[in-house]
Amino acid sequence: MSTGKQNPLAAAEAADKRRKIAIQIGVAGVLVALVAAIGVGIAVNRSDDDSASGSSSVAQLPATGGSVTETGTVRIGNPDAKVKVRVVADLQCPACKQFEAANGEALAQAAADGTAVVEYQVISFLDKASTNQYSSRAANASFCVAKSDPSKYQTWLQTMFAKQPAEGGAGLSNEQLVQIATEVGYTDPAVATCIDDKPYNDYITQVTQQTLNSGVESTPSVFINGQLNQTDAIFTKNGLASVIADAAK
Repeated sequence: MSTGKQNPLAAAEAADKRRKIAIQIGVAGVLVALVAAIGVGIAVNRSDDDSASGSSSVAQLPATGGSVTETGTVRIGNPDAKVKVRVVADLQCPACKQFEAANGEALAQAAADGTAVVEYQVISFLDKASTNQYSSRAANASFCVAKSDPSKYQTWLQTMFAKQPAEGGAGLSNEQLVQIATEVGYTDPAVATCIDDKPYNDYITQVTQQTLNSGVESTPSVFINGQLNQTDAIFTKNGLASVIADAAK
């Protein structure tokens, strides 16, 4: 017969059951949150990995066409020339200055007479070598002048290397970059505005990372028809002239 009182043993079992259910619900909630967090973490890591590996798409250039290619090179000469020279350089790089002094004229001649098309891949990984991010600002200026008038670009490049600031100090200011462009013949006010506004900054960062990820280990890196040239020719006076002539045969 029932007395209306709850069996102590049954009450204890019921309470224990409720605790187990509560624990199971709590654990399930934690697992759901953990799975969600892992999913977010994987997505972020994939995004970071894509950026680091260069597999993400390159941002569109603020302005392309003419001498500025979609891959971020400045093309000088006939694109159908038999020989294609690609020069990867940083305008703060002392070795690049030596290369330009040795072979700048040879490249200008090869582009002018149609023997070769020369593509300059100006990157910026040496911002740490100046106190005012000279490498990035100079690379931006490279696009500014190339877009304005490619016929003066190689002369501008030679002048930039001739006036290259020493590593470890302040690089050339924007005003000085504008002055160099003006001295070479870039008098269009749009060039000065471009140098000051730095519209290519983000793009240069991405292209630099992709170029380094592609296997380029140092600057200058000079490719002749896609093959890296590691001979003494790149630092020998007009040394590339004979290399280009041989490739054109």
